[in-house]
Amino acid sequence: MAYWLIKSEPFKYSWDQLVKDKKTFWDGVRNYAARNNLRAMKKGDLAFFYHSNEGVEIVGIAKVVKEAYQDPTTPEETWSAVDFAPHKKLKKPVTLAQIKADERLANMALVRLGRLSVQPVTDEEWDIVMEMSETK
Repeated sequence: MAYWLIKSEPFKYSWDQLVKDKKTFWDGVRNYAARNNLRAMKKGDLAFFYHSNEGVEIVGIAKVVKEAYQDPTTPEETWSAVDFAPHKKLKKPVTLAQIKADERLANMALVRLGRLSVQPVTDEEWDIVMEMSETK
């Protein structure tokens, strides 16, 4: 299993909305690196759900329930979408400031590639963030 981080502005699509919807498709990605990350995801992979711009924190964990397919919001075959379902809410959200303050996370894509909307997360980074969130 691989780990990821997906970003959404809460006013556009929040963690609470994902929980309410029970499933969503992650579309509208128009960056090649982010698209390639979507295409690398496998069913069952987990992704931190990160609120960007407002809150600026990891609030939950989503699970890949359908692997990459043609993004339904565009006729261009270049772009892909992936389906996610809520997996678990974090006991304590983990803020970007907390992540930046932890030297063990200095190489995390969230710190190095802040604008990338779909990012890989290493096993070690995953474990550290989970520890920070006090979530089992």
